[in-house]
Amino acid sequence: MRKLLLLLLIIVSHHINGQTVDPRLESVVGRLQQYYNHDAHDSIFLLLSPSMQQHLPQRQNRDFFSGLKSDAGKIMKREAIDVQPHEVTYKTTFQKGIFAFHISLDENDKINGFVFKPYLADSFPTLERNMTAFDLPFEGAWTVVWGGDTPEQNYHADNQAQKGAFDFLIVGENGKSYRSNGRSNEDYYAFGQDITAPCDAEVVMVVDGIKDNVPGEMNPIYIPGNTVVLRTAAGEHLVFAHLKQNSVAVKQGQKVRQGQVLGLCGNSGNSSEPHLHFHLQNIEEIYKATGAKVYFEKILVDGKLEEDYSPSKGQVVEPLAD
Repeated sequence: MRKLLLLLLIIVSHHINGQTVDPRLESVVGRLQQYYNHDAHDSIFLLLSPSMQQHLPQRQNRDFFSGLKSDAGKIMKREAIDVQPHEVTYKTTFQKGIFAFHISLDENDKINGFVFKPYLADSFPTLERNMTAFDLPFEGAWTVVWGGDTPEQNYHADNQAQKGAFDFLIVGENGKSYRSNGRSNEDYYAFGQDITAPCDAEVVMVVDGIKDNVPGEMNPIYIPGNTVVLRTAAGEHLVFAHLKQNSVAVKQGQKVRQGQVLGLCGNSGNSSEPHLHFHLQNIEEIYKATGAKVYFEKILVDGKLEEDYSPSKGQVVEPLAD
């Protein structure tokens, strides 16, 4: 259950202002942008150094860039903002947002490193908490593994986009999150459980098709895994991550009702076991958003009714029965 930080491997096009980039580096970056925009994943793979190819095999390379394309859209333009020997950082405009990308080449002009980080715009909408009434995004009793305001309660607390995030899983009567030995995803109580919309909203982003991990292993390439992002009428953005491969039941642009199934709980992305990561943020783009605290309208917390309540680590939460 790692933080939903994304270390992407990507780059961009041919629109440069101000700083001069080494022509060899510019050539590689230009080809990468062209291949990315045209879904030429095998060609992207050939641009990588042997060590990068080992870190990002062809199938993961394809899954990663497909997921990025679904999330951010095509690359529209870029501007070099920091140029060093054999490396450069660009301000990069995608169809769905602006990102900062750093790329470096080895002595053979092969890509040996990328770093992604948010490119902060001048201003974004502020959001302290949800104004829309939320229900829990599942049925039955789930345990809050991470949640609360302090790093001790919630390791997401020091992440800008996820500071109000929750990780939920199901603990059985045996006191464990799995039935027998925990070696398969199907052994976990949470795996395959319905994940539902906490309120009426519109689907603004969907990522599906990311393979579920073997328990105990994680995917550091596309950290959120299979993901759904909803937008409420008030402009709040709800993020559901680590969903089961090929289980997402909604499409971008679709209007959903409270309680409607979005997908199934899974173990995709940078996740060590089946669980749901859920958080609220101010804008759609996960990697430059600011998170906000979530309060649920009426829920059971350790068997007691609570209203307008934000649970914390160790508490067992359950929606009220219809």
